[in-house]
Amino acid sequence: MGKTLSEKILSTKSGSSAQAGDIVVAGVDLAFVQDTTGPLTVRQFRAAGFKQPAGSLKAAIFLDHAAPSPNRELANDHKLLRDFAWETGSLLSEVGDGVCHQIVAESLAKPGALIIGADSHTVTAGGLGAFACGMGSTDVAVAMALGKTWLRVPESIKVVLSGRFASGVYAKDLILYLIGLIGADGATYQALEFGGEALSAMSVPERLTIANMAVEAGAKVGLFPSDEVTRSYLEGQGRDGDYQPLSADDSASYVRTIDINLAELEPVVSRPHTVDNTAPAREIKGTKIQQVVIGTCTGGRLDDLAVAAAILKGRQRHEQTRLVIAPASRAVMRAAIAAGYIETLLQAGALILPPGCGPCLGLHQGALGNGENCLSTANRNFKGRMGNPEAFVYLASAATAAASAVTGEITDPRDFS
Repeated sequence: MGKTLSEKILSTKSGSSAQAGDIVVAGVDLAFVQDTTGPLTVRQFRAAGFKQPAGSLKAAIFLDHAAPSPNRELANDHKLLRDFAWETGSLLSEVGDGVCHQIVAESLAKPGALIIGADSHTVTAGGLGAFACGMGSTDVAVAMALGKTWLRVPESIKVVLSGRFASGVYAKDLILYLIGLIGADGATYQALEFGGEALSAMSVPERLTIANMAVEAGAKVGLFPSDEVTRSYLEGQGRDGDYQPLSADDSASYVRTIDINLAELEPVVSRPHTVDNTAPAREIKGTKIQQVVIGTCTGGRLDDLAVAAAILKGRQRHEQTRLVIAPASRAVMRAAIAAGYIETLLQAGALILPPGCGPCLGLHQGALGNGENCLSTANRNFKGRMGNPEAFVYLASAATAAASAVTGEITDPRDFS
């Protein structure tokens, strides 16, 4: 019997013929933490008597979730993580460099790799054909020290994509539609494996957006094959040597197959307080929005800022709607400045935050007031997610977010085409 992408990668990493349901001990290529989960990892690492990360993997520390630090306690956490990185020689990504998941995609992830992170959206790297998943802080500490971890090989759901996105419809709309279709627990501890003829026209940034939110359907991983699109992206990052072709076998076994024609999709919005509470944007058009956030590891890439700038060019944000922009990385910020997108967004009345997570998790920078509605390009809208359980978070694409910033209410971006 042929193998799925998960089975292929975990077979290689474990030195076995792994099948869904097997328990394997697999070598880890990259283990990383960020500044909300990392302090526990470091403390557990030291409490266990470990001195150095294993030489067989790369260990990385990211300061991105509360960056720059908003208070003394978090500043001390940053200090703890910096000290650990300097003492152990681990990679340190400083405040302002950007979101861990974006930087991993830009410079660290590669096809066929096994990546673990103390953050659920580690799954983002699946867009590059890596088996990437989140784990608890202690699990990451042990894997960082030993260079390996144990995993149950997940069953796989095959998502076959055909057609092309219509104008005003984007990858974010696809993944919101899929989560709404199968539910927040529709792929629990399974792999969402994406394939089909539409992939040849789907960029790596689009794949990263989709893989990023696989976990919102309960998935262990969201996986794309490594193909010529992957090769082109890695070459553009100066990482030609990281490329290898990787695809599932034609005879691989799946627990379910879902067919989606991209041409039939329309702009989708996820309503409070669960990601699978979705509806077409046109159906909730008119919902007043007090804050729009365009950014984060889900919607802060250069393509997202380009889409937002195109809609906002020559327009102003609604006077009762704040517009907050959080580029996903320093590289994205610099490219957006060079392309003129940042100037366009500033002229439209936007506030530009440092590259990082920004308002996404509600620690600082854009927390909401009681009763306020926010439309965000982020990946979660749970009650209290953006710092206030009395506020309401909606999720959408950068296009829907930008259009809504102009009108001050949820708006179908096709109205601006």
